[in-house]
Amino acid sequence: MGAEKRTGGQLLVSCLKNLGVETSFGVPGESYLAVLDALYDVDIQFVLCRQEGAAGFASAAWGKLTGQPGVCFVTRGPGATNASIGVHTAMQDSSPMLLFVGQIGVGHKEREAFQEVDYRAFFGSMAKWATEIDDADRIPEIVGRAWRVALSGRPGPVVIALPEDMLTTLTSVQPCKKIAVAEAGVDTKSQTDVATILSAAERPLVLAGGGGWTKQGKADVKAFCERENLPFVALFRYHDIIDNHSRCYVGDAGVGMAPHITKAIEDADVILAVNARFGEATTQAWTLLDVPYPKQRIIQTHASDAEIGKIYQPELAIHAGPNRFSAALLEMTLDGSNLAQRADWLAGLKTAYQASLRPPAQNSPVDMAAVMAWLQDNLPDDVIITNGAGNFALWPNKVFCYGQGQSLLAPQSGAMGYGLPAAIAASIAYPDRQVVCFAGDGDIQMGLAELGTAVQSGARPVIVLLNNGSYGTIRMHQERDYPDRISGTTLVNPDFTAVAQAYGMFGIRVDRTEEFAEAFSAAVASATGGIIELDISVEAITPRTTLSALKAK
Repeated sequence: MGAEKRTGGQLLVSCLKNLGVETSFGVPGESYLAVLDALYDVDIQFVLCRQEGAAGFASAAWGKLTGQPGVCFVTRGPGATNASIGVHTAMQDSSPMLLFVGQIGVGHKEREAFQEVDYRAFFGSMAKWATEIDDADRIPEIVGRAWRVALSGRPGPVVIALPEDMLTTLTSVQPCKKIAVAEAGVDTKSQTDVATILSAAERPLVLAGGGGWTKQGKADVKAFCERENLPFVALFRYHDIIDNHSRCYVGDAGVGMAPHITKAIEDADVILAVNARFGEATTQAWTLLDVPYPKQRIIQTHASDAEIGKIYQPELAIHAGPNRFSAALLEMTLDGSNLAQRADWLAGLKTAYQASLRPPAQNSPVDMAAVMAWLQDNLPDDVIITNGAGNFALWPNKVFCYGQGQSLLAPQSGAMGYGLPAAIAASIAYPDRQVVCFAGDGDIQMGLAELGTAVQSGARPVIVLLNNGSYGTIRMHQERDYPDRISGTTLVNPDFTAVAQAYGMFGIRVDRTEEFAEAFSAAVASATGGIIELDISVEAITPRTTLSALKAK
């Protein structure tokens, strides 16, 4: 008796189940009906999104938060191109992700068939790997390889096209098995060299971030920095690598960089860059360090050898994963001759960081400085904070101090619309943790319909929506470069509270700072999560649902 036959769609879903996938995101399409049919019989949640870009964002966020590939399904052509924003974000965030794209039939290729796209060409420079499965028998081989590619070295997205006729083909091949991905380690000679260079430093700096970290790896690098009086600077939007309350944490190197971080990078005599790729935001467009040979002594480690020496040539290059390298750091003991100088250097940077967390009161109906102070004191120790892109992001990125166990999901790609899908993914992944999404009025309208996804999936994020009636970041640049010539940046907005309520969520307008605490508590207590709209403009655009009006109902 021969082996049991199944469709390509069923084999694909069985592979994902064996790999440990429990949740996927997507928008349905006729090009992968066989996959949707196979999901009907398997315990893998399909989170039904309203637009493929949001499904891509949610999958990228899932990978960044959980460390396991976020899985996304979209249809051919427009579905794939919509989802590309998630692929680009996952790549820049170093987040593992698998995007499965329904594809035209094998026999219709290169005829400009309906919704045909050459996915290898389209995603080739955007993803770690873009491929297509033309033979159902090769599904376990290619899916297993894709899983390993997404997690190995620098984590990132893989795109797999699935011709619809391949998905309905019967096959007797067995699904792939669970995969363990090894992390590159550190040789003894490199450990000695690192200790020697750091021991000689009077003004050392540790820069760390990127993908692939484990809880233990984060604990190890924190312990080493605290023991050796080494200032720790998080890379752009990786604030949560270590506890920001640690005496060694001094801030982040990213957009809107604080002056003390800029000066610290310029004045450092040694920079230990752990899992760092020296991106544009971290280096202020590669101006803080001389290209290609900085005056600072550079030790660069990275999980991917392709990232080492890409921009700056380090004095010492180590191909190692962040967790194996951090464990090796704890085995090192630095010479104590410069310990006092390092302590003074660290103390000055820590004082400057603490001062940066206290912004002045804002001249606005709702004072965000006061709001952030309240959130700092009242958010849970395991809160997950998300944001998209805009001036509003400076509040969760520059003013909030992330404690041990608190997480940040924010896009290195600067993609508007990321925050809400990321919050939905986080709420599904960790339903017992509070999820708070910061959004701007322009930012959230990139995917406002995903409120429906939140309600349908049972996600309960609380969305703090800063409404200033404009695309604030672009307006700021416009006023700087073209004063008194405002064009194309003013928004006429809907009643966001009414939109939230129409979807069955909590919605409330806060017009005065002192109303925020009660409104936030009410949103958290609701069964659905919802929107707290904050007036941070000079005057309101349209009437909204206020706390007093809500109580009167």
